[in-house]
Amino acid sequence: MSESSFAHHTTRRTRTAHFNHPTIASSNPAEMARFYRELLKVEEAPSWGSYVNVQIADGVLLQFAAPPIDFPPQHYAYLLDHAHFDWAYTQITASGREHWADPQRTRAGEINHEHGGRGVYLLDRSGHYLELITQPYL
Repeated sequence: MSESSFAHHTTRRTRTAHFNHPTIASSNPAEMARFYRELLKVEEAPSWGSYVNVQIADGVLLQFAAPPIDFPPQHYAYLLDHAHFDWAYTQITASGREHWADPQRTRAGEINHEHGGRGVYLLDRSGHYLELITQPYL
């Protein structure tokens, strides 16, 4: 696609792209999938090959796999309704899991009230940063 046709295409403001799936690196994909299923309150999904899958809203598939290399932590944010956030936060605190109101991890044991909602940060079992929010940024 030429630069001019790309510019023309993007000015039409069509939004046909939908997020489908990330592959999330994990040293124990089955345990990670179980952790996400419990926290996000979703059912098991069919898995294949080296992938252990979890399907969340809108058909988005989370694929957990063990990479052949060391991996840096990533950041994954999930939009929850208020009741699900309350339930998840209760699970986080009841389990004694560390959590923060900010991504810099300076406000331990708190939630934030940014963007007109609530949010919390925690680490998953592979060291990735999870953000649970009740209000999208945009």
